[in-house]
This record gives sequence, C-alpha cells and structure tokens, in this order.
Amino acid sequence: MNGILEICADSTASAIAAQAGGANRIELCSALAIGGLSPSPALFRQVKENTDLEVRVLLRPRAGDFCYDEFEFRQLREEVEMFRELGADGVVIGVLRPDGTLNEEQMEELMRLAGMMKVTMHRAFDVCFDPLATMETCIQMGVDTILTSGQKSSAMEGRKLLSELMKRAAGRIEILAGAGITPEVIRQLYPMTGITSYHMSGKKVQDSRMEFRCEEVPMGISGLDEFGIWQTDERQVRQAAEILREL
Repeated sequence: MNGILEICADSTASAIAAQAGGANRIELCSALAIGGLSPSPALFRQVKENTDLEVRVLLRPRAGDFCYDEFEFRQLREEVEMFRELGADGVVIGVLRPDGTLNEEQMEELMRLAGMMKVTMHRAFDVCFDPLATMETCIQMGVDTILTSGQKSSAMEGRKLLSELMKRAAGRIEILAGAGITPEVIRQLYPMTGITSYHMSGKKVQDSRMEFRCEEVPMGISGLDEFGIWQTDERQVRQAAEILREL
C-alpha cells in the first residue's frame, strides 16, 4: 500500500532519523513536549539542508486553545509568509471561533498567504464543535489534509469518528490519523478505518549529556523531566514504514 508516514519532529536530529527510517514527510515544530509550537527559521533551514523530505511547518503561536487575539493572528500571518519565502512545502494551521466553529475568515486569509503551499488543518479540528461540518468547510476552502485523533485523546480511541471521516471524505481530502500512533497501532487502525496516512513522533527519551545536574530547579512545566531529551527513533519509523508497505 502506498501510505503516508508523517513524522512530527522538533529537531534536526529527529528529522534526519525520520528520513533514515523511511518517512514520507515531516511536520516541523518546536516544543513537542507541550504539543508543538512554531519552529524557528534556523531550525527549518537546517532540516531542509540535511533532509530531502517534504516539510510542512506547524504554526502555533502558543500552547492552549486555538482562538487567537489580534497579535497572535498577526504573528500567524507573518509566519505563513516567512515560511513560504523560505521554501516550506506546506503549513499546518487551524483557527477556531469562541463557539468552537472554524474561523473561516482567518483561515481563508492564511490560506491566501500560503499560496501554492500545501495546507494541513491541525488538531484544532479535534476540539471543534462539529467535525463533519468542519471537514466539509475545509474541503470547500481547499485544505489538503486534516490531522485528527477522531476527537479523542488517541486515534485508537477515536477510531469510530476516524472511520466516518474517511468514508465521508471519499478521497476529497487526506485524513491523517495522529495521537498515540505506533507501528502496531497502524496495523490495527487500518482495517478498522481504512486510513492510509499516519502522523507520529516515534519518539524515544534520551538521557541528557549533562553530568552536573541541578534537578530541583524546573525550567518550565512542573513535572517535566529537564534531563530527558525527546528525539525521533529511527527504528520505530522504519517499523511503521514497513507496516504501511505491507498493508
């Protein structure tokens, strides 16, 4: 089967591991441990210099919800333009209104700025009010891909909605299953949903190179291990790619 394996990477090392393992494309972000934020131009340039994969850039100005103030939306607009000029293959975006519906005006503006880049609707979709109606709106707007867990904490839990989305999409838009994806989950989800596109980090936690450690001083989120470095595991990517080829 000619499936798609997208790896969510927040470092150049992870992007290189994704390519070595046989991934088809990268969703590039920063701060993966908090769900992903917009990456820096320097990281993007490094990834493009060191891999040949399609790179879609996650654009998210902060953690939390997807209803943005005027300054955050201006930031999103400028980031779409910046990464288009830098040569990104696509952007991964999503904006909601306070009532949980898609903010069509802001999405259309971002898509206009994206030009010929591919556009993925990110997991703002998973907290929208009406996913089926939102999918139809995305199709009408020309969105290429919807990244979704089926509005559950994992794609396996959301398999019922994923199956419904896949059926209703009928090839008009790519349904990209994400959240809790592993090689074995791909093997299980495919016959349940028919989905052939999967999004995973394939991460392993590497021990910090630091020898001196001041462990009582947190740098951010309480409970986050400051000395555990998330990085894509080439072995997991290869296993997932092999399973996709076998299905």
